[in-house]
Amino acid sequence: MPLDAQAGSWAASLVNQARCLGPELVDHVRRLVRSLPQHPRACPFPPPKPWELYEPSYGAALVRMLTNRNLNWTAAAKALYCLTGLALSPATIGQIGRGRKELSPDLLARLATVLGIPAADLAAVTGIRLPTKMPPAHPAAAELTTLLWDVRRLTAEQVRQVLNETESLRGE
Repeated sequence: MPLDAQAGSWAASLVNQARCLGPELVDHVRRLVRSLPQHPRACPFPPPKPWELYEPSYGAALVRMLTNRNLNWTAAAKALYCLTGLALSPATIGQIGRGRKELSPDLLARLATVLGIPAADLAAVTGIRLPTKMPPAHPAAAELTTLLWDVRRLTAEQVRQVLNETESLRGE
């Protein structure tokens, strides 16, 4: 599980800022993240809330994988929009986890982008056919999902520090 549950919302904001950078600057941000020390876990990662307890399903597995990247429903919706252009509400992310929102081929491919997993691998596991035409993804989606994975070991304060650096790289 991620080190600090509070860091998740900052991680989604970081991806939003980093997606506007060129490849060299995204690499700079990733090097910064890797250079930061890993702090010991201050408290256990919080257990799932009652509404986050899902019946076994592919949707539940995917939402748990998002959680493992420190993306709660809101942060997952933001990352999905930043990386694929698909606007879903946080509640819809919850519906995917609960099996109330069908995993369409398009949605599966977009979630694969956010998770940094080849869509063909998720299609093979779920039995859902991929769309004939793959949905659009940000050109740096692979680097940005790696960044998401890397920041899961950081505290909220460290992620805010990286976010501030990223904003300064953008000239804001």
